[in-house]
Amino acid sequence: MVAVNKDMNILVVDDYQTMIRIIKNLLKQLGFNNADEATDGGMAFEKISAKNYGLIISDWNMEPMTGIDLLKKVRGSGNKVPFIMVTAESKTENVLAAREAGVNNYIVKPFNADTLKTKLTSVLGEF
Repeated sequence: MVAVNKDMNILVVDDYQTMIRIIKNLLKQLGFNNADEATDGGMAFEKISAKNYGLIISDWNMEPMTGIDLLKKVRGSGNKVPFIMVTAESKTENVLAAREAGVNNYIVKPFNADTLKTKLTSVLGEF
């Protein structure tokens, strides 16, 4: 089994600066220190095109490009980077749409470090 590389680059995408800070702090608590941020899907896609990320954690509701649109664009470009969607909505149709688009997992807000660790483990493996 491959050990999870805690030095990998992680991209946190959210249009709400406070949420980015919360997620980055939770990642730090779990030992992941290399987190970049983007405040919308377009900016995120530019960063993903320019740098290798081991994980993307993206909010669903953003303007002008939503998290699901970002996910579709990333998958459409052939990139299989693990992608976790963060949403305040746990509606079944949203979950299904995200799954169809190729999401690896999703987290419903609000969440804590334990929840994040569980989701990361399911996507990346034990750490």
